[in-house]
Amino acid sequence: MLAVNWFSSRSFSGSSSASSGTDITRAMILALLIASITVVALLMHRAGLAIDPVAPGTLCFALAFTVLSAIRWFCRDGASGGSRAIRDMAEYFGVFAAITLVGAVASYPIAAESHGFVDPLLQRVDLALHFNWLAWYRMVAAHPLLQVVSRTAYAMIYVSPAILLGFMAITDQRREAHQFIVAVWLAAAITLVAFRFMPAVGPFAYLWHGPIAYVPVSDLWQPQLIPQLRDHAMPFVDLGHLVGLVSAPSFHAAAAVLLIAFALRQPALRGPLVAVNLAMLLATPVEGTHYLIDMILGAVVALVSLWAVTQLHPRLVRMPIRRLSAPARASA
Repeated sequence: MLAVNWFSSRSFSGSSSASSGTDITRAMILALLIASITVVALLMHRAGLAIDPVAPGTLCFALAFTVLSAIRWFCRDGASGGSRAIRDMAEYFGVFAAITLVGAVASYPIAAESHGFVDPLLQRVDLALHFNWLAWYRMVAAHPLLQVVSRTAYAMIYVSPAILLGFMAITDQRREAHQFIVAVWLAAAITLVAFRFMPAVGPFAYLWHGPIAYVPVSDLWQPQLIPQLRDHAMPFVDLGHLVGLVSAPSFHAAAAVLLIAFALRQPALRGPLVAVNLAMLLATPVEGTHYLIDMILGAVVALVSLWAVTQLHPRLVRMPIRRLSAPARASA
């Protein structure tokens, strides 16, 4: 019932900058980001991993964050609507990119600390659910057009958040943007903790034998990189070539559910974003080489994150309802 109520609630596009709740939310996001960076740095040190500060990928990220920070600073006053929108957009993009980057890097030292693989268990669950991953893969491998659509839909995990956060910046929905960012951070944190205790190489590596008919986006990274990380044979993490190591729960599935949930609260974006992220869910088993149970667990992670956001900020969730009901009481 809580999830249904949350999905059906809608935020309004009026300014929220005057509320003290907004400042608390921003402060919490900053604290979460700092804490995340600290924890990941400790994990990297423990695993004997480092990031090359002068590698091209590192320099590209540094340049991107510098540009976003500069835009945020120059537009800090937000004297006009356009200046405020640019300021907020730079802030949202920068914070969201930092959170996702830290999460991706964290998967490397966590993989180094993991043991064994749980693919036999995950495959048994899929069989109990009557899901045939090999049949799904063969269907995509047999249709080149479907491959293009599948890869495009899977890559929308980079585009959909930018569209959603950009729209929230333009329409001055700061509370909504902060809730989305916190929900994504929490989903990533839960996914990484679960990954530590249930590492897997994925169904492509575990189930497919023989010549490869089609190479999905996720390729065969897990069976190659995870053993290297466990053996401490990979001293550096290349930010320019980060790859997904987490099989269960599926972060793609968690992200798709979160994006659909927040898109449902935006009438102007609801149709396109929901359709795109449903397509991403359909593409995830093959392109992300995920078991069906990976995706179910990812959806559960997203729902837990949504629930936690409503518990952390019940006043922010109820505020649109009070705004809506206030005119009715006044007219009565």
